[in-house]
Amino acid sequence: MTGKVESAAEENGDIESSYFSVAAAAQEIQKSDEVHKVPLPQNQRTFRDLKHWSGECFFPDDPLHKVKKQKTVTKKMLMVLQYLFPVLIWGSDYSLELFKSDAIAGLTIASLAIPQIKMSCVKDSYIDNSSFVPPLIYLVLGSSRDLAVGSSSIVSVVLGSMLSEEVSPYEQPELYLKLALTSTFFAGALQASLGLLRLGFIVEFLSKPTLAGFTGGAAIITVLQQLKGLTGINHFTTKTGFLPVMLSLFKHISEVGMLEEGLNPPSINKLLFKSSYLMLTIKTGIITGILSLTEGIAVGRTFASLKDYQIDGNKEMMAIGIMNIVGSCSSCFITTGSFSRSAVNYNSGSKTAISNSVMASAVLITMMFLMPLFYYTPDVILAVTIIIAVVGLIDLKVPIKLWKVDKIDFIAYLTAFIGVLFISVPIGLAIAVGISVIKILLPVTRPNIAIMGNVLGTQSYRSLGQYRDAKRVPYLLILSIEFPVYFASAVYLQDRILRWVREEEERALMLKENGIKFVVLDMSAVTAIDISGIDALLEIKKALDNRSLQLVLANPIGEVANKLFISEAWEKFGSNNIYMNVAEAVAAITTLIKSQK
Repeated sequence: MTGKVESAAEENGDIESSYFSVAAAAQEIQKSDEVHKVPLPQNQRTFRDLKHWSGECFFPDDPLHKVKKQKTVTKKMLMVLQYLFPVLIWGSDYSLELFKSDAIAGLTIASLAIPQIKMSCVKDSYIDNSSFVPPLIYLVLGSSRDLAVGSSSIVSVVLGSMLSEEVSPYEQPELYLKLALTSTFFAGALQASLGLLRLGFIVEFLSKPTLAGFTGGAAIITVLQQLKGLTGINHFTTKTGFLPVMLSLFKHISEVGMLEEGLNPPSINKLLFKSSYLMLTIKTGIITGILSLTEGIAVGRTFASLKDYQIDGNKEMMAIGIMNIVGSCSSCFITTGSFSRSAVNYNSGSKTAISNSVMASAVLITMMFLMPLFYYTPDVILAVTIIIAVVGLIDLKVPIKLWKVDKIDFIAYLTAFIGVLFISVPIGLAIAVGISVIKILLPVTRPNIAIMGNVLGTQSYRSLGQYRDAKRVPYLLILSIEFPVYFASAVYLQDRILRWVREEEERALMLKENGIKFVVLDMSAVTAIDISGIDALLEIKKALDNRSLQLVLANPIGEVANKLFISEAWEKFGSNNIYMNVAEAVAAITTLIKSQK
């Protein structure tokens, strides 16, 4: 990059001609406008600042902005109810055409849900109500139009394995059942609490590459799980990894039991809050609650992106949490968004969450009167239906695009895909989220610093690497810091800027040009700074002072200017060395240099 800039400078004249072009631009600034000084920040109040910060952090979408605009109490109450119960928003415009599509989708996913309602990991004679009660709760509270809720094989395996470490489901089935229901209650309480505290932004760490990798891996896992129905193998592994499924395919054969009819009674009396197993149920509830929440929101966001709409993370947390709390009191085990059911729901033409209510109604009628008939349902038909639905979700164009655009995003995609497929969904997602977090932290610890020049004929200063017609300004080194300055980047910032100074001095010496006298830091992209960052700037100033160089700041934004002022760094830099923008800083410095000549 440096070589290209040097050759361009030679083609367009020597250092003096460049100097006079910049000086001319500086004169134009002085003719049109006087040099503006950055105003001192106004006095800030801690409570007002805290209120503003909390509002931006927890309520960035200003969810009640429509309520504020309403003049009557009735309309305000209606808006509040619509926010709390999303069904009221789209329910008013619901039509018969939409219901036809939802009815088909609902009956389709009901045909998949009914044979799966028997929770073998808990108790063979106990029929789970998770396909009946939770879907009705989610219909009212959920924000996804495509999520089909039900039990998750992954979460069920985790729930069963954690409880069976201390209680045998075969030796103590009744106790085991109570612990499972109590764990479901604690999982729901955790999920609802996260939504109530407006912590939905946590799900933003599920980036699109992570979701794409999750979708591909989960789709293949779902296909593998259908090998049980395609091959007629009855005794199949409960694990979801690629290798366990393939091993189970070649090793195990056993029966399928007759399905019983009837609904289980309310189970609130089965919740154990006073027992020696309380900590076990709390621990199990927390882990399975996080897993089911992560999986449910990941599935919801996946299908929302396919239809180009957004889901509200806070509402999803509340909806999933409340349906698990209610579910634990109505003989339901932990429930979340089911990938296989949602895929079938999506491909069956679902339009709204009414498909969940259709499924729940069909399941209720079947559980009450028709359950034995489903003993004869060919598993191969159900398996093929699911496979056709999920295969279309594997998009091979996504990894190719990610490889071209962003290698770190590609790694996140690949990690999620391989992790979900070969290890487990929670571990795969956790690793992919970790990579996404590292991607966020890299610019924080190693912020980009670009050397800037004047675009000839303009008063604009842009990166020399991006604008080939931009020229260095004589006697000045203009650097743009393009990220917030925190403790993690303070030392790097100090070392890198001083290196820029050294390299520019060596370059000027080699080309026999005039050396730099001023270092201008463009801080327009520095949106935040902490005390370590301020100290780093002061250390840079001290180092430059020792070299007889002057440090100038350009365009520190409000919050940064405020902290510079409060920390007294503003006074140490001097108001005469802080400018509104780079152009005015160059104009003032150019005038000073001309007067010295």
